[in-house]
Amino acid sequence: MRRAIPSRPQSLREALAPRLVPPPATAFSAAERGVINRLRTPFAVQRWLNALPYNTEAGGETLRTFRGVVARGSAHCLEAALTAAVILEQHGYPPLLLSFESVDRLDHVIFIYRGPEGWGSVARSRDPGLHGRRPVFATPRALALSYVDPYVDATGRVRAYGVVHLAAMGGYDWRFATGNVWAVEQLLIDWPHHRIRTSDARYRRLKQRYLAYRTAHGTKPLYYRGRERWKPLPAEFHVPARRRPEA
Repeated sequence: MRRAIPSRPQSLREALAPRLVPPPATAFSAAERGVINRLRTPFAVQRWLNALPYNTEAGGETLRTFRGVVARGSAHCLEAALTAAVILEQHGYPPLLLSFESVDRLDHVIFIYRGPEGWGSVARSRDPGLHGRRPVFATPRALALSYVDPYVDATGRVRAYGVVHLAAMGGYDWRFATGNVWAVEQLLIDWPHHRIRTSDARYRRLKQRYLAYRTAHGTKPLYYRGRERWKPLPAEFHVPARRRPEA
């Protein structure tokens, strides 16, 4: 059973307070241990996730655990975040997720971590600007704000973010379950989020620019400021615009 939902958005200290004992190596299959042993850093996990096909849920909606992702060889955004959490938990990183709320209800979830120089993330998305960030941000809020502009498309606009330690799931099996773990998604929906307020005029400008670019180039843009703080993107976002696969 999961733990009680806080009545208000948590401070960073509160979000970091829980402690979890990671599963022993014997809890993993040989194939899973191989993945964990190869991927010892957030950058390595990001590269591995980038190489996986994006899970478009063609056969119906899914929410797979790390075990399911390794078995199936694909992941969407929340599956990638859970997978990063399991792998990096084995290397000393707490299982922290950052959830974005969007006005169009197409939310996004990333794994976040603190490095020597700041906060960074590991993420997978159908949008190039919603992948991982280098660990250079002073706070999780500053990290979240780096996603505000790339989130804007025909319908998307970030309105809030929340940081969740997966200890909040209590005894729920978010690491190894072979079925869908919908309770994780519901936890993120229910969790109190910090508001992000943006200018309506600026939002309209970003949306107009996005739509104009899509019309002119047939794919999603990479023109955002601060790209030097992004982690490397999947290969499909590096080909010329008109040849890039639609997401």
